[in-house]
Amino acid sequence: MDLLTQQLNHLGLSNWKGLYVNWSSPRLVEEAIKRQEGVMAHNGSLIVKTGDRTGRSPRDRYIVEEPSTRDHIAWGKVNQPMPEAQFDRLLGKIQSYFQGKDLFVQDLFAGQDPEYRLPIRVVSELAWGALFARTMFVRPAGAAEVKHHRPEFTVLHAPLLHADSERDGTRSHVFVVIHFSRKLILIGGTMYGGEIKKSIFSVMNFLLPFKQVFPMHCSANVGAAGDVALFFGLSGTGKTSLSADPERKLIGDDEHGWSEKGIFNFEGGCYAKTIRLSPEKEPQIYHAIRFGSITENVVYDPETRMIDYDSDAITENTRATYPLEHIDNIQLPAIGGHPRNVLFLTADAFGVLPPIAKLTPEMAMYHFISGYTSKLAGTETGIDEPVATFSECFAAPFLPLPATQYAEMLGEKMRHHKVNVWLVNTGWSGGAYGVGQRIDIRYTRAMVKAALNGDLDRADFRPDPIFGVLVPTACPGVPGEILNPRHTWKDKAAYDRKARELAQRFHENFKRFPAASDAVKAAGPKVD
Repeated sequence: MDLLTQQLNHLGLSNWKGLYVNWSSPRLVEEAIKRQEGVMAHNGSLIVKTGDRTGRSPRDRYIVEEPSTRDHIAWGKVNQPMPEAQFDRLLGKIQSYFQGKDLFVQDLFAGQDPEYRLPIRVVSELAWGALFARTMFVRPAGAAEVKHHRPEFTVLHAPLLHADSERDGTRSHVFVVIHFSRKLILIGGTMYGGEIKKSIFSVMNFLLPFKQVFPMHCSANVGAAGDVALFFGLSGTGKTSLSADPERKLIGDDEHGWSEKGIFNFEGGCYAKTIRLSPEKEPQIYHAIRFGSITENVVYDPETRMIDYDSDAITENTRATYPLEHIDNIQLPAIGGHPRNVLFLTADAFGVLPPIAKLTPEMAMYHFISGYTSKLAGTETGIDEPVATFSECFAAPFLPLPATQYAEMLGEKMRHHKVNVWLVNTGWSGGAYGVGQRIDIRYTRAMVKAALNGDLDRADFRPDPIFGVLVPTACPGVPGEILNPRHTWKDKAAYDRKARELAQRFHENFKRFPAASDAVKAAGPKVD
């Protein structure tokens, strides 16, 4: 019996029909098409549909409560506890379900820095599930790394297996469960690829702080002078689009660690939103989607296989998965130095925040802890239009530990490395959602460029009368009236009401963080 078989038997997996281990991307694409899991698009990507779940299912995500987690996890609506017995029942269902099935195994890593990377294994019933994992995570460098690979965490991916909510104790037929001491992740009832990616991200968010590494839900790129920039924000706020800058090398689009050496990407690929994608506005992403990529839930012509990126007939949350190597100006290995600039991205559905503003250190901590944005349509099940939300550290759905622990780590990093911090509104202007317009990405790119190349260092700033953040009076390539959000509203009184309403929401939300310092509390919006 070989080592892999022993390891799978140890997990209770046996009597499978076929075992397809570390297949290359082309073989997995061929197999997925053969099994009618997807079809080939005109650009060579594999088109798949994820069924009734076209976004993450956060209400169906659980962490097993056991000695290693009991006193560390921030238990609540995000980190729902699951008893050991319930986990064992779900594991038993997968063990029985996998018998007689073909299984696709991929041995990979989470983390580009060899010092901090996590060896993982993904076992999926779908060829395209294995392809997703192979595309998203870091692939072994050669035969030697494959031979010596010893997974520390294993994902059992059974998307076509539904839970029985009454018998299994789950909320629905979907379950995503992390067991930290047994180093297992169970995924069932959902084919949405992001569940594989985000479950591993949650694992890294739990493990790395104990190694003095700050895990971050952000994208990162680096300029010719070695200046690293970080882009924090929830899904749909522009992390992928804004970090894909032809004048800067991309380090990664979503998940990173910040160690005493600098920045490193957790992943080996990108998972980009594609709704209304065009070669004019987002050329790097558009051209990265080719053979070896996966496009999720896109509408296409059945004859020509041309993708209609403008269509949201299936979901607003259409996605593409592609390896980092598909981006022309990628930084490989995906590692960089300490950041010079940090940008907090918010899609403000109220339409009252300035499109860019500079933050003092206290303001930066306030807005990082607050994590204000709008959840955009399709990113989660049940979200059909933007919903204003506060997601601490811009990553609440993926933070097993208390948010204050991550905030303290960022604060220490910012002070030590003297980082510039900017608040960038990628949401609405000229009115709230339904009245105003989404801020043109061309203007957002111009503002981000001015912040990163130092143009805004020489600008004059004025404090916003309600939010207090420091707004530049001018920015190269951006019409002056756009910089002041009140000027973009026809009804100024309506703007004032909306701005005060949002300021009050900030104030109410921050009551959840009584341990914050008085200086940080005072850095928030002014409430009458």
